[in-house]
Amino acid sequence: MRHLLTAAALSAMLISPAAQAAEAWGLPNEEIVRFEAKVVDILCELSGDCPANCGGGARQLGLVNDEGRLILPMKNQVPFAGAAAELIEFCAKRVVADGLMVTNRGYSFMALQFVREAPEGPWRRANRFQAKWAKRNGVAADSDQAGQWFYNDPQVNDLVARQGKLGLGPKADKDFLGD
Repeated sequence: MRHLLTAAALSAMLISPAAQAAEAWGLPNEEIVRFEAKVVDILCELSGDCPANCGGGARQLGLVNDEGRLILPMKNQVPFAGAAAELIEFCAKRVVADGLMVTNRGYSFMALQFVREAPEGPWRRANRFQAKWAKRNGVAADSDQAGQWFYNDPQVNDLVARQGKLGLGPKADKDFLGD
């Protein structure tokens, strides 16, 4: 009986909300945070330009907390990926966001690690970008192409070809980078 209770207690700890706590990444001025907020289209919040379904995932999404503060979740657990792929399914809904708040030179942003629909939806890791990108581009989610999506993305490559690596045009790249 004692082993059964110990197993039950261990099981409860493993599936409890605390088990989903974000982990520190060692970034300067990071703080582990968890809060409830409404998922919003940032451009809609700032300008009133509000397409249906937060722009269908083509726009940056934000979180408005209970104090009315707009929080920018600019990262997830995939290198160079934003959090829109994690949040689009929650457009205009309340979520519990779990991650790191990072402040650098007075600017704050959130590195989203876990999210769930408030108040008690199932937790999910903020790592869906790569699988969604792979599906959209017809490659396996565990392929090298998907793992380095930022080198293989047709939109990114088109933008770099037109605007250069610095975003200032190919001539500026050549002058500055010697390419």
